[in-house]
Amino acid sequence: MKKRFSLLAVSIATLIVIVGFSAISSNAKSSIAFACEEKGIVDKAPCETFTVTISFKNTGSTEGTWSVNIAFEGEKWTWNGTAKIVALKPNKTKTLTWNGTVPCSAPVDSTSRLIVYYNNSFTRLDWWIHVVSAAELTITSSTVK
Repeated sequence: MKKRFSLLAVSIATLIVIVGFSAISSNAKSSIAFACEEKGIVDKAPCETFTVTISFKNTGSTEGTWSVNIAFEGEKWTWNGTAKIVALKPNKTKTLTWNGTVPCSAPVDSTSRLIVYYNNSFTRLDWWIHVVSAAELTITSSTVK
């Protein structure tokens, strides 16, 4: 119960930050699109680092400014990035990068999905982190008699 409350509190805090920053773009009449070159499942061990890179493009006709954030969200673990501001002229593109770490408490064989937050909404991308075991068995000695 305590873990679910903590997860809920982190999610609510993230949304509050996103909504607060979204006021920056409330007057922008342009739209933004983002591109992922690929999609899939990435295997990572608990405590292992990862990098997320997303390219954004202003597909509108005026300059715009957005607050953008990402998170990996799943039933067993979550990770939240730090919000970044992106300002783009029409038809211009910018790439943002986030670095993170799979929580050390993330259970083996659990997954979390990449979510992008901007414009008071979110988009689920087809990127997942699958937690794999970091354990390795090595033979250190043997005998035969």
